[in-house]
Amino acid sequence: MGVGSFPLLMAGIVVRPRARILHGNDWVFSNEVLKVFGEPADGEVISIKDGRDKMLGSAIWNSKSQIVARRFSHRRQDLDLDFFKRRIAQAADYRARRQVNPRLHRVVWSESDGLPGVILDRYSDQFVLQLTTLGMDQRKEMIVEAIESGIGFQPMVQGGHGLEAHATIIERSDAAVRRTEGLQPMTGILRGEARECEFEICGVKFLIDLLSAQKTGFYLDQLPHYPAVAELASGKRILDCFTNEGAFALTCARAGAAEVIGVEMQPNAVAAARESAKRNQLTARWVEQDVFAYLRAAEKAGAQFDLIILDPPSFTKTKSGIRDAIRGYRELHLRAFKLLSRDGILATFSCSHHISDAILSETISAALVDARRSARRLRRFEQALDHPVVPTMPETEYFKGVLLEMKPSI
Repeated sequence: MGVGSFPLLMAGIVVRPRARILHGNDWVFSNEVLKVFGEPADGEVISIKDGRDKMLGSAIWNSKSQIVARRFSHRRQDLDLDFFKRRIAQAADYRARRQVNPRLHRVVWSESDGLPGVILDRYSDQFVLQLTTLGMDQRKEMIVEAIESGIGFQPMVQGGHGLEAHATIIERSDAAVRRTEGLQPMTGILRGEARECEFEICGVKFLIDLLSAQKTGFYLDQLPHYPAVAELASGKRILDCFTNEGAFALTCARAGAAEVIGVEMQPNAVAAARESAKRNQLTARWVEQDVFAYLRAAEKAGAQFDLIILDPPSFTKTKSGIRDAIRGYRELHLRAFKLLSRDGILATFSCSHHISDAILSETISAALVDARRSARRLRRFEQALDHPVVPTMPETEYFKGVLLEMKPSI
């Protein structure tokens, strides 16, 4: 069913006068609904109207979620194959214009690309799809078909030496947020054949298994920041906290760091980091330990580092967890500041949406006071261009960071 083919009595909702969708946001929460009409089924396309019967757009409905409606178009539009092809093509075109790495990037970023609950990453000829909303999950096959036809996907072909030149679509719909939509985690191969994926960052080659790696494979939102940090590493003692598979640590090692230590508590990530170091003939020491425990022990031992990287996982997924998250960030930065050399550098990141730039800045300032240190800010870090932020939807912005240089005491 395409544009103009809706039934005359399309199901929908009327929103309350102060609903955020009236101010440009694309989400409608359950407490913002004034009236539901037409008995929509969960996952169905509905219309959104204001109190004056003005059409505000089309959305996917899910009564089981706190976000009951997610708008995907400002007009009357169905979720058909043509729609998915157009939206994916638009997303790919945006990234081509931004000149992101064509074979290593996020192709679709959910609401930022008008596809709520759809995340698609590209690793060479392998694509990783994550679906987090019921309406999109119900249309999985249609989305896969649109991917195949829309972004240069080459199906498996018979070549002169057997099967070759094929692409793969892997599903990694195992994010915890699916539970809020009443969905179970799903992983598997949707098209093609999964195999280890090799790619290069700052001259360092990584080999990952997209079916079992972190999230949708790798932290693509950090791609622009690896070279920015690595260019500061030559001759320095480096401590990479929450190193995961060692991307910051190894790019710093290749840039000529004097010493590199990566700390991570996930055994499989540490094993992958070790393997990458060996493959690239780079020297680093890997510590499988809780970062907070390591930092406390390093302080007691009188350790000093010239460059520390803090790239922790999200400390809170909800507003109610902000206070505890702030305490965690404050302690983390306090420990790091105490370990930095006289003019040491800190590269620190946060991927917690609920921790704003202002909160992070205030927390860092408080930790500096606690540590009796002073610093100069060298630059800010933002989301990579393939993770676009929509100003009217603050939920699309989650990533922030800062680069600080310690200011010597007089």
